[in-house]
Amino acid sequence: MRDQHLTKDALAIILGGGQGERLYPLTRDRAKPAVPFGGTYRIIDFTLSNCINSGIRRVYVLTQYKSISLDRHLRLAWDRFNEEVGEFVVPIPPQQRIGERWYLGTADAIYQNIYTLEQERPKYVVILAGDHLYKMNYLEMLQFHVAKGAEITVACVEVPLADGNRFGVLSADDNLRIRGFDEKPANPKPMPGHSDLCLASMGIYIFETRTLVRLVTEDAKRDSAHDFGKSILPSVMNERPVFAYPFKDENRKAMKYWRDIGTLDAYYQANMDLISVDPEFNLYDQGWPIRTYQRQSPPAKFVFDERGGRIGIATNSIVSNGCIVAGGHVSRSVLSPGVQVEGYSEVEDSIIMDNVHISHDCRIRRAIVDKEVIIPPHSRVGYDLESDRKKFTVTESGIVVIPKGVPPSEEFWHS
Repeated sequence: MRDQHLTKDALAIILGGGQGERLYPLTRDRAKPAVPFGGTYRIIDFTLSNCINSGIRRVYVLTQYKSISLDRHLRLAWDRFNEEVGEFVVPIPPQQRIGERWYLGTADAIYQNIYTLEQERPKYVVILAGDHLYKMNYLEMLQFHVAKGAEITVACVEVPLADGNRFGVLSADDNLRIRGFDEKPANPKPMPGHSDLCLASMGIYIFETRTLVRLVTEDAKRDSAHDFGKSILPSVMNERPVFAYPFKDENRKAMKYWRDIGTLDAYYQANMDLISVDPEFNLYDQGWPIRTYQRQSPPAKFVFDERGGRIGIATNSIVSNGCIVAGGHVSRSVLSPGVQVEGYSEVEDSIIMDNVHISHDCRIRRAIVDKEVIIPPHSRVGYDLESDRKKFTVTESGIVVIPKGVPPSEEFWHS
């Protein structure tokens, strides 16, 4: 009953409005949390599933840029709760109650939605990012927050010291009270006893609602970045009880799994983490289900190519419903619903999104192909990166990214 009481007193707010410039061109027409992932999911599904698995069923998603795809997905996949009993997942676009402007930062996004907090009147607000990949029980963090008598609790995870300049780096005393916080420091401070690690903020916060409202209101009056990590936490950690909550991973592997998939290379690698026999990130744990929208599609099938006399196969791959591998060979790849791979085509180490058609005798290697692309016969992707760069985005690690809407003509592909 105590656990149920805590979750009923909690409201989750997911910050889902980032532009996702580093994921371009995947974010050309969609918000970052709406980018497809792992065959059938969207990135935001993992944070939302954490909420539901933790018993938190009052969730607002603050949207902003290019939100049509995200709004549609939330309606199809997450419109399953009964608001009459206080359960909902609801997107909120910028309300512009205090001026005609977008959100200026994470704290400003909350400030512009204070009216929502006044309506819901939660005791605790759980603030989450909509673009991270991990499994976490927020109820346990909430229990920690209450037990410590905290006004603010920040979830944290150990990361390599060399990567610390990408995160907010914090230090805590033996009681886990935060004593130092630096946002993306040039020289991160290592953890005591671990010269190669530092303690990074996961962008997950629990606030007492009264404290949150007071802090974002005061911050709105100042000339600041209006960001929790840059503006608020460093200014209050010595005045208020602010605690660090060590990440407890529900993925149940030897190494904790938390990924910020904000770049194309990080996004690609996170997908590749799904496909091995013993995947680094496990989608198949029935004790921690990941929910999404599953459209009505026939099962995947692998068929003989009568023209070339070769059977379709896939190894070490995720193959979603509606896919047809007709004489093609797929290895170490993620195929989203409706993908077709024709005879004598080979797809290796790639992410292929919904309804992509790969014609016969194609070679696709280390690529991300966005939805609805038609790849004509005899095309080659990932074999000549200099040639690929003339038509597509190629990442630092050599991943070729093919956006939606590229022409299907052989003249374009073979030029």
